[in-house]
Amino acid sequence: MTIQPSDSILIVDFGSQVTQLIARRVREAGVYSEIAPYNAAEAAFERMKPKGIILSGSPASVPEDGSPRAPQCLFDSGLPILGICYGQQVMSHQLGGEVRPGHETGEGGEFGRAFLTVTEECILFDGLWQVGERHQVWMSHGDKVTRFAPGFRIVATSDGAPFALIADDERRYYGTQFHPEVAHTPDGAKLIANFVHKVCGLSGDWTMAEFRATKIAEIREQVGTGRVICGLSGGVDSSVAAILIHEAIGDQLTCVFVDHGLLRLNEREQVESLFRDHYNIPLVVVDAEERFMAGLAGVTDPEKKRKFIGAEFINVFEEEAKKIGGADFLAQGTLYPDVIESVSFTGGPSVTIKSHHNVGGLPERMNMKLVEPLRELFKDEVRALGRELGLNDQFVGRHPFPGPGLAIRIPGEVTKERCDILRKADAVYLEEIRNAGLYDAIWQAFAVLLPVRTVGVMGDGRTYDSVCALRAVTSVDGMTADIYPFDAAFLSRVATRIINEVKGINRVVYDYTSKPPGTIEWE
Repeated sequence: MTIQPSDSILIVDFGSQVTQLIARRVREAGVYSEIAPYNAAEAAFERMKPKGIILSGSPASVPEDGSPRAPQCLFDSGLPILGICYGQQVMSHQLGGEVRPGHETGEGGEFGRAFLTVTEECILFDGLWQVGERHQVWMSHGDKVTRFAPGFRIVATSDGAPFALIADDERRYYGTQFHPEVAHTPDGAKLIANFVHKVCGLSGDWTMAEFRATKIAEIREQVGTGRVICGLSGGVDSSVAAILIHEAIGDQLTCVFVDHGLLRLNEREQVESLFRDHYNIPLVVVDAEERFMAGLAGVTDPEKKRKFIGAEFINVFEEEAKKIGGADFLAQGTLYPDVIESVSFTGGPSVTIKSHHNVGGLPERMNMKLVEPLRELFKDEVRALGRELGLNDQFVGRHPFPGPGLAIRIPGEVTKERCDILRKADAVYLEEIRNAGLYDAIWQAFAVLLPVRTVGVMGDGRTYDSVCALRAVTSVDGMTADIYPFDAAFLSRVATRIINEVKGINRVVYDYTSKPPGTIEWE
């Protein structure tokens, strides 16, 4: 049984690609939030017992047959509701208003930056906007409300949306046609905070200390007297999960670190030092390089790589569990973005971007259940939890490293030789970033070894070697990312060092792709 925070907001997901940003804004306001797809929202409502509800945007169209609807129990609950874009439209429709496609109204949709005018006072504007002011917002809608439901009043308008923001103060229902959750609406986070604090009456005292205490109690309840094995990757996520679980159940936990030959330079030594010397957590190190390399031989498809690595991890854990006398649970450092990218959280309508090796459950043959204490957290929240647990900033600030390791940074076939080449290039790159004082300004930086060979000239001789791509991005939670704008002198210096010091590379390029349209990792 999951232990819920006493104050929470339920976010109903209708399939928007930015629904997770709503959750972030609510949490930034100091209140716990969870996302549930519309077709599972009633069960989530019963489980969470929230103090407020937010309805997300959607690529769907309210006037179309079969388009998503909000469960009636949400409107019957008497709780405050904020509808965003499609959420405003579906709320208006279900409460007796009218929504029509933009082309039918003769006005079309409204996309991108827009400016609204505040026409009446509203609690959402407290301390923020005044009547008569114009403010920038971000719109993205083809349909529009053409008649609002009884009880509502218009409090802000835009050129393309006469119902830009509507309010029913008696029932505490509010609807925005624009998206307050995105950065392109500069005051959007404050509007959401006003809904959370002033409309829902929540104090905003949800902290990592509270999350830590709640999760420890939840882990103890779930595990009881059982034994847990935790798969360590060497990254922040699995390490924080392991330390939190160890705090909850002590020596009932055994950590398993699999050296699959796909690690960064000196990764194994760092993990052993942290867990054996600093935390005294039981640790088993498995040398599995040969079996992973054998299994990856000839495999070039990214999804097949990921799935093989995930399955082989499970095989290793199963073997190690037997060696320690059996285990009842497998712990993983699965994060919220992992879940969202693999499949919309709890099975919602968003599309799968790519499989994650630690998402999706366990094979039926295994008699173990999953413990995933970080499953509801974003990356920056995991780092905050790590600090709460006493990890130093140098460790919790480490760049993310994927569970499949270097395998997804080597497009094409993965071999030990190519891993060794990439390890050295990556180490040079990160060393130069640290020397330049840029490490903490970058969310993630790494090298990629391309399945491309080019002609070069070294020492007056012809070479025909591999191309190395460099990637560096800035981000908050990994859901979206921008490229880091290195100056040319830095990139030239890194390229020179890699070509001089790493045998097998004779050309270096830089990846200028943001996320979206690209993902952060290449595979």
